[in-house]
Amino acid sequence: MIEHIELFFKSIFIDNMVFAVFLGMCSYLAVSKKVATAVGLGAAVIFVLAITVPLNWLLDQYLLQPGALVWLGPEFAEYDLGFLSFIMFIATIATMVQLVEIVVEKFSPSLYNSLGIFLPLIAVNCAILGGSLFMQSREIETLGLAVNYGISSGIGWFLAILAIAAIREKIRYSNVPAPLRGLGITFIVTGLMGIGFLSFGGMLTGDDEEVKDELKEVVVETNEVEKEEDNQIKIVN
Repeated sequence: MIEHIELFFKSIFIDNMVFAVFLGMCSYLAVSKKVATAVGLGAAVIFVLAITVPLNWLLDQYLLQPGALVWLGPEFAEYDLGFLSFIMFIATIATMVQLVEIVVEKFSPSLYNSLGIFLPLIAVNCAILGGSLFMQSREIETLGLAVNYGISSGIGWFLAILAIAAIREKIRYSNVPAPLRGLGITFIVTGLMGIGFLSFGGMLTGDDEEVKDELKEVVVETNEVEKEEDNQIKIVN
């Protein structure tokens, strides 16, 4: 349970897709002029990540990793289909994006029109592909953790675009210097928000400090044992 909570908060605040690794910046900048459209796109990103990351985890575990095909028989244990990772991941993402596009167009035509080309472009959003690739590189162990990572990464991206959209709506009525209007002030605000999110880096370091304390105790005990052995050797001599 603790690892789920830790992964959830780290993915949202510490390893935020936008502020930590700057993924998905194209949609982040283009669709963050209004809060309503930012909410729609953010919800779509959460849905796509929540579905594609677990699906790609299953593909990675039972198809792509070296020896993953052993379930087909011992003769397939040596096969390595890792070179198909990008193709398989993108195919899964494109399928889910098409599903989201159909649903949004059916139930919310106004949102579909306001998102425009950026809704189908979720399929090539580097934040979506990055979620699956980070899942693979970090060797997430279980399907539950993969679901957790997909949802929490989506929430992190959602919070980022929602925050910048709210700020941009307020900035519109502010006296911003002419050279900084538009993307200029947006980049500056994004940088400041990224610095702010860095402050969450110490949220989950309690265990690290406990490990350091344990290591210090072990070192002290080792030094004491060595001193006792030296004293015994001197007495014997």
